[in-house]
Amino acid sequence: MLGVWLLLWGSVALRGRADTAFLRRAPDSSGHCTYSFTVASPVEAACPEAAGGVPELRAELAALASRLSRLESRERGAGGSGPRGAEPGGARDSQLEAAYGELLRANFPRREWSQLCRAAVGWGSGLLPHAPAFRGAAARHGAPEGGRGRRAERGMAEPRSRCACPAAAPRWEPQPLSYQELQSERSEVPVSRLLDETALGRPGKEDSAGCGQLVWVGEPVVFGRADSIAGKYGVWMKDPEPVAPFTRDNTWRVDTVGTEVRQLFQYEEAEQLARGYPAKVHILPRPLESTGAVIYRGGLFFQPRHSRSVARYDLRGETITAEREIPGAGYHGQYPYSWGGYTDIDLAVDETGLWVIYSTEKARGAIVLSKLDPDTLEIRRTWETNIRKRGVANSFLICGTLYTVSSYSAPNATINFAYDTATGSSRALSIPFENRFRYLSMLDYNPAERQLFAWDSFNMVTYPVRLSRP
Repeated sequence: MLGVWLLLWGSVALRGRADTAFLRRAPDSSGHCTYSFTVASPVEAACPEAAGGVPELRAELAALASRLSRLESRERGAGGSGPRGAEPGGARDSQLEAAYGELLRANFPRREWSQLCRAAVGWGSGLLPHAPAFRGAAARHGAPEGGRGRRAERGMAEPRSRCACPAAAPRWEPQPLSYQELQSERSEVPVSRLLDETALGRPGKEDSAGCGQLVWVGEPVVFGRADSIAGKYGVWMKDPEPVAPFTRDNTWRVDTVGTEVRQLFQYEEAEQLARGYPAKVHILPRPLESTGAVIYRGGLFFQPRHSRSVARYDLRGETITAEREIPGAGYHGQYPYSWGGYTDIDLAVDETGLWVIYSTEKARGAIVLSKLDPDTLEIRRTWETNIRKRGVANSFLICGTLYTVSSYSAPNATINFAYDTATGSSRALSIPFENRFRYLSMLDYNPAERQLFAWDSFNMVTYPVRLSRP
C-alpha cells in the first residue's frame, strides 16, 4: 500500500512552477530497496500560494486523495485492517508512518524537502485526510504541519491565512543508535618502560643529579618464580655499576635454602630469568650464608657461611679477591631480622656506595651501619642506630638513609623507620608496603634502576619507588 501511494505522490506535477517531482525505487548493490526523490527546480523563492497556481495544484491533490481513498476501500474490502477512522493509531498507520519516516531521513535533502513541502500545502488543512501517517512522519522528521489545529485533527479543513511552508527546511539528522560497538586494542609494554615514562620510575631530569627521601613504594611486579624448594628463600640482583663484559641487563640469582649454597646463576637479562634458563652457573669457592649478598662493580659481595666476614667474588676471574672480618658482628642467628634465616649480616648498595648492615653485642642488638671500600672491604665509617634489628623484617639504603620494613608476612606492612647517616638521627615512618606472597626474605635497592628488588616466598619481584626532591 505504501509503495502504491508513494508512486502516485511522486507523479504530481508542480504546475505553478512547471516543475515535476519524481520518486524512484530501485534495488542497490547490497539488495536493499533505495528510494530517490528528485525535483527539477533548485530554488523556490516563495510558496505556491504566493506564486499562483494554487487552485490547480489543490485540485490535483484532491484528485490524488480521492484515488488513494478508493484504494484503501478496496484494501478493506479484501480483508484489510478495518475502517480508517476506527483505528487512528493502529498498526497500519504505524507501519506507514515508520516506513515513510525512514524514507524521509534517507533520501530528502533540505532543498528537495522544501520543494515537496510547497507542493503539499494542504498537509495542515485537511487536503489529505486519509494520509495521517504521511503528516505525522513529516512532522516528527522536521516538516511543519502548518496551521493544523483541532479541526484538522478531526479530519476537517481549516481556513489558511498564510503559507504553511518554511523558507528553508530543517537539516535531517540520523536517529541515534541504540548501542555503539567499540573496538579496543591491547599492547603489552615492559614494566621498566612504563616506569621510565612516569614520575614513579627512574629519576627524571629534575632529580637525577641529587638524592631525596623515600615517600612512596608501589605495588610489587613479579619477574620470576623459583621452581624448587631451594628457592623458597633467595636473592636476585643486578649490578648498578657493571664492569665489562657485563651490563645492567645481566641478572643474578641465588637460591639460599640448604647448608651448602654455592650456585650463582647468571642470566643475560631479566626475561631470561623469568623463563628459568641461566646462561651460566658459577660455583662459589665458599658457600654463602643467607640472603644478604649483592652484586656491585663486577663482584659478588657475600657473607661466607659460619663467619662474621664479608668476601668479594670476582665475576670475571671467578675467584675471591678480597675478604674482611666485621669486628664484633653477630652471625649465624645472633642478630637476624625478625624472619630469621641467619640474616645477621646484610650487604646493601645505594647511590653513595657499598654498605654492611649488622649488629654487635656492644650495640645490644641495635642496627649498626658501616661504609665499606668495594675493592678492599675496609671499613670507612660506622654508625650505630637506635633501631632494634630483630624488631624489623628487613632493611635497605637509599641516598645514605637506612629504611626498615615492619613485617615480612603481613600483607599490608609499612616502611616504618628511617635513619639518616648525614644527621645521625632516626624518625618513624608509615609508608605502605605490600607483602603479596607473605614471606619477604630479601629486600635491596638498586640505585641505577631506582627500584627495590625483593624475594617473596619463591617469587622474585620489584617495587617502584618515588623520592622527594632534594
